[in-house]
Amino acid sequence: MIKIVDLHKSFGKQKVLRGVNLDIPKGKITFIMGRSGTGKSVLLKHIIGLIPPDKGQILIDGQDITQMSEKELMQIRKRFGMLFQEGALFDSLTVGENVAFPLREHTNLSEKEIWARVEVKLAQVGLIEAIDKMPSELSGGMKKRAALARALALDPEIVLFDEPTTGLDPLMQESIARLIEETQEKHGLTCVVISHDVPIAFAIADKIAFLHEGVIIEEGPPEKIKASKHPFVRSFITALPTGCKEEKNEKN
Repeated sequence: MIKIVDLHKSFGKQKVLRGVNLDIPKGKITFIMGRSGTGKSVLLKHIIGLIPPDKGQILIDGQDITQMSEKELMQIRKRFGMLFQEGALFDSLTVGENVAFPLREHTNLSEKEIWARVEVKLAQVGLIEAIDKMPSELSGGMKKRAALARALALDPEIVLFDEPTTGLDPLMQESIARLIEETQEKHGLTCVVISHDVPIAFAIADKIAFLHEGVIIEEGPPEKIKASKHPFVRSFITALPTGCKEEKNEKN
C-alpha cells in the first residue's frame, strides 16, 4: 500500500530523516516507534503529503505523491483519515458537528444523509450519547474516540494515528487499542500508528518499525522485534538503559 524510499528531511541544520526506507503493508496495523523527537510525526506528515521531502519517494499504490500537484494530493488525501495526538477537535463545534465537518467539506451529501452517517460513526466508537456534547465536556478517552469517528467519516482506506494512547490511563489505553484493532479488522483498513507504547504494539501490531537517528534500524512482526539483538531496540522494549541490568544478567 505505502512504500517509502530513501526519504530525507532537514529543518535548517537539523537532519531529521536521513534515508528512511519502509514498506507499509495493505490491510495491516503498522507501528512506527522510537524516541521522542526522532521524526516519527514528521514521517507521518510526509506520508499524507503535508510536508515535502528534501529527497526520496513516497509511493501510494505505486504513485509517487512527492511529484504530485496540490490538486492531485487533495484527491490522495481523501483516501486517508488521521487521528492527531491531542485529537484536534474543533472546540466551538459539538462532537456531532466535528464528525460532520469532513462530510460537509468533501461530499455532496444532504444534511439528513450527513447526520445519518455521523450517528453511524459515533456508534462505531461507542460515543453516540455524546453527539450533542462539546469537546470541553469530554474525558481524554472520549476525545480520542470522537477524533477517531471524525477520521473514519469519509470511509478512508488508510488511517494514521499519532500517539493515540498518550495521556490516557492504562484501562483507557487498552480500550483505544482494542478499538483500533476492531476498526481495522471490520473495515480492512491500513493503519499506521506512531507510539511509544510497547505492550500495545506487541498486542495489536502486525508490523513494528523502529526509527532511530533518522533511519529504520529494525522492522518486522512483534515476534521478530521481541527477539531483536539491536542495542537500542533491546533498551527501548525493556525500558532499560543499554548496559544495565538486562546485559548484566546475561553475563551472569
